[in-house]
Amino acid sequence: MGQVCKGDFRMRLVPTAALWLALAAGPALAAQDTLTLGMVLEPPNLDPTAGAAAAIDEVVHGNIFEGLTRFAPDGAILPGLAERWEVNEDATIYTFFLRDGVQFHDGSTMDAEDVRFSLDRARAEDSTNAQKALFAGIEAVEVVDLLTVRVRLAASDGNFTFAMAWGDAVIVAPESVGQAATAPVGTGPFRFERWVQGDRVEITRNPDYWGEPPALARATFRFIPDPSAAFAAMMAGDVDAFPNFPAPETLAQFEADPRFSVILGTTEGETILAMNNRAAPLDDVRVRAAIAHAINRQDIIDGAMFGYGTPIGTHFAPHHPDYVDLIELSAHDPARARALLEEAGQSGLKLRLALPPPAYARRGGEIVAAQLRAVGIETEITNLEWAQWLEQVFRGGDFDLTIISHTEPMDIGIYARPDYYFGYARPEFVALMDRLTGTTDPADRTRILQDAQRMIAEDHVNGFLFQLAKTGVANARIEGLWKNAPTPINDLSAVRWAD
Repeated sequence: MGQVCKGDFRMRLVPTAALWLALAAGPALAAQDTLTLGMVLEPPNLDPTAGAAAAIDEVVHGNIFEGLTRFAPDGAILPGLAERWEVNEDATIYTFFLRDGVQFHDGSTMDAEDVRFSLDRARAEDSTNAQKALFAGIEAVEVVDLLTVRVRLAASDGNFTFAMAWGDAVIVAPESVGQAATAPVGTGPFRFERWVQGDRVEITRNPDYWGEPPALARATFRFIPDPSAAFAAMMAGDVDAFPNFPAPETLAQFEADPRFSVILGTTEGETILAMNNRAAPLDDVRVRAAIAHAINRQDIIDGAMFGYGTPIGTHFAPHHPDYVDLIELSAHDPARARALLEEAGQSGLKLRLALPPPAYARRGGEIVAAQLRAVGIETEITNLEWAQWLEQVFRGGDFDLTIISHTEPMDIGIYARPDYYFGYARPEFVALMDRLTGTTDPADRTRILQDAQRMIAEDHVNGFLFQLAKTGVANARIEGLWKNAPTPINDLSAVRWAD
């Protein structure tokens, strides 16, 4: 057993049998209550109401911050900080009844004034909310009493509780929102502890949580962008779970190892070859169509994702009941692509391809570049870090092509936004989205959504590649991780270690 004592302390201890049993049993009796979770991307900040990066929500949504409503693992909408709500007949007035006794992590009470502040801040003219369109229909937010809020909408919206479940709609307090980017204060089951930039974010159990207390006392989000390093960290046990594992080529090894479980599910992530519709030559539908026909989706799925992913022909999740399979509108047809380029007078075309860090983008970008080269389009590839991509491409619109996965739930409405980075906003499409907002009948909503899918597919707004699969790896003893991702989230409220 090695040396037990040092220096001049020479007393020999002879443990009794009972003491030996206690010493042996001690560690086994202490339930494991810490977790280290791997993530590919580090969030640029920790305020989900002021940033577009999905990595923000993956850390804080459902853990630190909560909304009036919330997503269940299957995508259903459940009560959150509002324990119930009432909707008038034409879905223009929503009355939310808040839970009593909810506190922010700094000890202040969460009430209707905080809800009004949060919604008014999100819809304000100077709002930096990445999904400001979620709040555009709000006409007024009224405090009925400290636990009741009435939201008046300018037009009927049967989907408003869905919008309130997004990470962009979490409830914040005016006293602490100024520090949300670096030291967030919410109402969730975990409190922010520390952010070591470039490495990890640490959170701890909130002892004053209004709901069921989490089993975990502490959790750490470690940022590991390199697929090889992610594989090594899982194998070594330095990371307990990696819900969105970046090295799908190694999943077979984990499946064969009883120490691990492989968790395969769906996401809302439409992975697209986004095109800058505002600028020539991509403002010409013939050029966009040529690019779309140059793409072989299955080759990208096999080469970049090792077979994990579902081909798509429009910006809509295939598992959604209103999905329309429109892949044939942009089927792989190199001859058609060349003919369209010639018709558009764009022989010898050269475009810039900006690639953010995720493996699907970097690996997929090389394959896309080869496919475009085969029809006569050369690309200049630039690899951007996440902050650069957000600044240059997403906010600045300085790009020709880029590959990105849009992980927000049912987000086809982004195509109606004139300020959105790929710059589509065809008036007829905007009108469709306006009709959708005012429509509550399920059959009518289905027809509108299917018309919208066809319009952007026929206009070849972007190259629609594949629906991102959720490929997770975890220690086999971990329970409660979400299989599917109806929203970008790593909700740890129900995660625990099995005995």
